[in-house]
Amino acid sequence: MELQKTIVKSVEIAGIGLHTGQEVKVKFKPAPVDQGIEFVRVDLPDAPRIRAHISNLIEKPRRTCIGIQKVEIHTIEHVMAALSGLGIDNIVIELDAEELPGLDGSALPFFKILKQAGIKELNSPRVFFQPKEPLYMEEGDSSLMILPANEFRISYTMSYPHPLLSSQYASFDFRQEVFEHEIAPSRTFCLQQEAEELTSQGLGKGANYDNTVVVGKEGIVKNKLRFKDEFVRHKICDLIGDLYLLGYPLKGHVVGIKSGHPLNIKLLQKIKHLHERQTKYGIGVVSSEFSRIAPLNTVDVQQILPHRYPFLFVDRIVDLREDEYALGVKNVSVNEQFFQGHFPGRPVMPGVLIVEAMAQVAGVLILSKRTNLGKRAYFMSIDKVKFRRMVLPGDQLFIEVSVIKLKTKTGQVYARALVNDKLVAEAILMFSLGEG
Repeated sequence: MELQKTIVKSVEIAGIGLHTGQEVKVKFKPAPVDQGIEFVRVDLPDAPRIRAHISNLIEKPRRTCIGIQKVEIHTIEHVMAALSGLGIDNIVIELDAEELPGLDGSALPFFKILKQAGIKELNSPRVFFQPKEPLYMEEGDSSLMILPANEFRISYTMSYPHPLLSSQYASFDFRQEVFEHEIAPSRTFCLQQEAEELTSQGLGKGANYDNTVVVGKEGIVKNKLRFKDEFVRHKICDLIGDLYLLGYPLKGHVVGIKSGHPLNIKLLQKIKHLHERQTKYGIGVVSSEFSRIAPLNTVDVQQILPHRYPFLFVDRIVDLREDEYALGVKNVSVNEQFFQGHFPGRPVMPGVLIVEAMAQVAGVLILSKRTNLGKRAYFMSIDKVKFRRMVLPGDQLFIEVSVIKLKTKTGQVYARALVNDKLVAEAILMFSLGEG
């Protein structure tokens, strides 16, 4: 089981903001379980806090920014990438200006200072976001997608109208040592004509040839590359930082083609929408402790329940949290044997069988516990049963079960069944546990 992490001790770093040119001091402090990543503007009255989360994003050119009301924090992508690279879930970041320091233009100084602070595990599992379907964004000739996968991987292709920046490609499995040595050292860059445009817009006040790789017509201006493909590596670094604003580490294969901060943010918005839709059914965000258990197919379910066709009413378990929660799916087919005699001509799923389906999902939840393997669950009571809507052939029944009480020999749960987000039935079920 992978646990949440924070830092062991407080550490400080200082520098100048790339765009504002302001001097800034930053202090990183440990934080407790589930606090997340919080920035604190200690230079302002009442020291307002801003959580590093997609819901607080604000649009600014050439950088990633968050804000609440009129309080803003700019250029957070490099520190967010470093936090992601170290697997830090909870931390307080105090700063006395509106922009993080540019330092050498890469995520490496942040990574090093945080690593020096020490990383410690907290007594709570990490929570991952793992999409179950591809997500895709496109703007002009730029695109960004995330494909379902069991681990986090990033592949990126970039192409600029310059010989040094054309057709670079890189792909990395996301591991701490890979991030530290292959991604974090890559620095921010721009074309020489872009630098002039940024200056005219009042940006890049803290940029120089040491913290920004400037690409001129004849080559790199007053600097040397750290990698031959440093440009595409930095694009990947920025993307990692932006994606960490989801609030959860990702499991999936991210594929980018010529994307930048605006498209990264749009993909984040789409992921957030999917997250909200999936978590309405309890799927999508899973504890690493249980990611190896759910989803369960019919064969898996039959290893837990004694039921068999035609009395098995669970097609799939898509989420399972021991002692807490289960979500099952029953696809209601017109070929179900009970439709032959239950209101022929206008088939309706019998209410008692909806209750039985809820009981079977509850059985998977209770009997999948290691100490209950091999046991059987028998009804003791059914209370507060209500039927709200009819269930018809072609419906997909989502069955949610939450534990109320679970003891050695008895279990009580609340169960409800939904079709298209609408409640069709609910009940409180109580079971007696006996040997199989």
